[in-house]
Amino acid sequence: MNPGERKMTEGKRQIAARGKPAKDLKSIIRTVPDFPKEGINFYDITPILKDGRALAYVIDTMADHFSNMNIDIVVSMEARGFLFGTAIAYKLGAGFAPVRKPGKLPWDTHKEEYTLEYGTDTVEMHQDAIQSGQRVMIIDDVLATGGTAKAVTRLIKKMNGKIIGAAFVIELLALKGRKNLGDVPVYSLLQY
Repeated sequence: MNPGERKMTEGKRQIAARGKPAKDLKSIIRTVPDFPKEGINFYDITPILKDGRALAYVIDTMADHFSNMNIDIVVSMEARGFLFGTAIAYKLGAGFAPVRKPGKLPWDTHKEEYTLEYGTDTVEMHQDAIQSGQRVMIIDDVLATGGTAKAVTRLIKKMNGKIIGAAFVIELLALKGRKNLGDVPVYSLLQY
């Protein structure tokens, strides 16, 4: 057994030992009506962050889903995606590359504009964040319309990264964000 296989076997034992959180994850997530603007329900994942068992379950379950896919780099979007992406990268033994808003990264960047369910925005990524051919996984907290994730896929493709999949803690099914990701396999832990 190589060190990577040993690490994943140990991780699977830890998941089994912890089990599921004491409460259903959906009962932990807080729904905030009319945020960030009227008519939008915001699904707040911060209660998961303060519940150690729930947080461990989310990280372990998402990492386990990709454990046999030889991920080289985990890419996450600012800011809530970072909370899950770095931990999952650590568990997979992969690197981490942040996607940020304009002007936040100190080196040369690629830039993509995207549409949100409530406006438009731009994201950037360092031009050397991904090497050609690297296997990349995208992680974020919520998949809504898929605009942000689609912009991230375009950034990864500019660097010739191979997108293995995208994973989200929450997927808002009515907004059909998966369609925006084309043939990228999508995994979501919770669906609303």
